[in-house]
Order: sequence, then C-alpha cells, then structure tokens
Amino acid sequence: MTEAVPSYLSPTGQEIVFLLLGAVAVGSALLVVTTRQLVHAALWLVVCFGALAGCYLVLTAEFVAWVQVLIYVGAIVVLLLFGIMLTRAPIGRSADLDSGNRVVAAVVALATAAVLVTVVIDGFRAAYTPLDPGGGAAKELGASIFATWVLPFEALSVLLLAALIGAIVLSRTDIPGDTPPTSPATPATRGDPEPPDRPSDQPSGGQ
Repeated sequence: MTEAVPSYLSPTGQEIVFLLLGAVAVGSALLVVTTRQLVHAALWLVVCFGALAGCYLVLTAEFVAWVQVLIYVGAIVVLLLFGIMLTRAPIGRSADLDSGNRVVAAVVALATAAVLVTVVIDGFRAAYTPLDPGGGAAKELGASIFATWVLPFEALSVLLLAALIGAIVLSRTDIPGDTPPTSPATPATRGDPEPPDRPSDQPSGGQ
C-alpha cells in the first residue's frame, strides 16, 4: 500500500541511519579494493557486510540481516582469513595487490553505478512504501521465494552448484592433464666430476 511521498528536505530518523550505513558500506568497499594489505582488505570487508546488515535491519528485513551476518561475516570472511593463513600469503604491504588497470576499473565502476542509479530512479521515482515491522520475517520471505520467485531461486542454486564444482576441479592436482615435457639429460660440464672409466672387455695384448 502506497502513501503520499514525504518531503526529502525533512528525512526521518530511519532514513538518516540508512544513509549513514550506506556511506559506511560504500567507503569500506572502496577500501577493500584499494588497500595493499590482504588482511586489512578482509577486515574492511567485514565492516562492509556489517553495514549492509544494518541497512537490512533499518528496512525491517531482520531475517536477511542475520543471514548476512551469519553467512557472509561469520563464514566467508573467516574462510578468507583461514585461506590467507594456510597458504602463507603475504600479510603485509604487497605491490602485487596493486593493479595497473585502475583507470579502466574506475571507468567501468562509475559507468555501472550510473546505470544502476538511473534505472532505480526511473523505476521507483514516485514509489513509497512505509516500513511496517514484520515484513522481512522468515515466514513472509519464505512464502515469497517459494511462491513467486521459485524459478530464479532454483536457477541461482544451480549456478552456485556449478561454481562449487568448478572450484573443486580447479583446486585438485591429481586430475591428469598436460604435463610439461622433461628436459633431456645435459652433458657433464667442466666443473662436474667425470664418471670413472669402465674396464675394457678386451684382453690385454700381453695375455
């Protein structure tokens, strides 16, 4: 049910908190891709995910907010940190984390953001929905997913399964493939010891 659109010059407390959390999420996301320390990037990712969870709470989608915290903050970031520790990746400042395509990446990011903002503004310019409590509970979301959005939900499940299988295949080393040819044995160099002479099979001339 839609109501009269309130004035943007007098935002409510919920809107102010939402804008602040959105600014924190955008700022931490920029720090994730600009920092040269891998551990700091993972920690800024925690801040970004936490700010997104706060945005979901403001929008009365508490179930999505706790799923965001449990799955992304509590599982994915921890998995990333464990991967850094187990692979002995460098945890300090590393020049390898800096890309030479900053200009191209910035242009693509700004163009994508401009397209998304334009689509959202054109599609929801005059739309206004009051934030009624309970609209983001598990019961309402489950009914909506398995009644209206069941086909996209199953397609996303298949996509995630394919990504998981691909990650397993890429990470395994026992799968036969093209092995690099081995180089032939090189002759002995000047500094290498020479093999001892083999005894001659021919009898000596005096016998």
